[in-house]
Amino acid sequence: MPIVDHAIYVQGKRIPTPDDFRQTLEIMRAKDGVCWMGLYRPTPDEIHEVAEEFDLHELAVEDTLESHQRAKMDQYGEHTFVVLRPARYLDDVEKVEFGELHVYVGPDFVITVRQAEVPELSPVRHRMEEEVDLLTMGPPAILYAILDQVVDEYEPVADGLEKDIEEIEAELFTGNAHVSRRIYELFREVVEFQRATAPLERVVSLLRRRITGEASDSNPFLEFRERDFLRSTTTSGPVSEAETREHERIIELDRHYRDVHDHIMRINERVVQMKSLLTNALSLSSTLSSQSSAEAGVEQNEQMKKISSWAAILFAPSLIGSIYGMNFNHMPELQWVAGYPLALSLMFVLSFGLWAIFKHNKWL
Repeated sequence: MPIVDHAIYVQGKRIPTPDDFRQTLEIMRAKDGVCWMGLYRPTPDEIHEVAEEFDLHELAVEDTLESHQRAKMDQYGEHTFVVLRPARYLDDVEKVEFGELHVYVGPDFVITVRQAEVPELSPVRHRMEEEVDLLTMGPPAILYAILDQVVDEYEPVADGLEKDIEEIEAELFTGNAHVSRRIYELFREVVEFQRATAPLERVVSLLRRRITGEASDSNPFLEFRERDFLRSTTTSGPVSEAETREHERIIELDRHYRDVHDHIMRINERVVQMKSLLTNALSLSSTLSSQSSAEAGVEQNEQMKKISSWAAILFAPSLIGSIYGMNFNHMPELQWVAGYPLALSLMFVLSFGLWAIFKHNKWL
């Protein structure tokens, strides 16, 4: 089985974990711990095997098998299924590479399924193992760390796209014939990026509501809810110290999710601005292209006027010369002493007259 890493955490600390994930489950349940398993490009049979052991919902498993899912969150009883679209900017080719990450969150486990190299989750695991207090909050805290990593990786993607837009804006007035195509390609990348980032606002908002118990009275995401805490203070007298600590943990976890929510909102605002800039750039490129075509048409028309004018000017002497060059026997003008000068004069007068007319009409 392509397990990148799997571990059992008890009270926020990693304990020795066997290689076989079934034995991992037995130890996790025996010690009341949390299992965090990462899968990389598993086969359908392997996914079904894990789904059977963890009792994953068949619809969530179907989404994983089909892949190419939009970013979303689905709730199946005690299990939460989250689809994320991580991304990274490839500076050498000026392209955005998108991945797909599926996260199954249960009361005592987190399973991640990756079909691409992005995102790299090992830093997330190392970070969480160092923040024991955060890891003791269980699967919701692990999901937060994964979301935070994915959203943080959106930042350099947005920076790269904005840099590309700045380069395009600089090329708009250079007459580059390929700038319109580049704008269109970049616009498609931004739209694809927006499809990855935009749904996360709602996903994180729903997760925050589940953490604080605002979504429903039977919320399985956490056993203790803020509303339960408030209710106990009014109906059951003073709350215990354990309940107070649990309440504080939930408030702290909600702060972490709120930070992710604020971050994704800023990213989405930048994406909307990028779309607006590219729309304006594409409109300006189209206007400049039309203007360039119009200018070329005007220039071509001016050239045709000049060519036509000189053709008419040269046609006059050519016509006279061709008439008197036909060698007819009966042409009285050939016997005149002034015939030759008169023919030359006529050529000059007609040519000069046509030149003056065209010059006056600004054809020349």
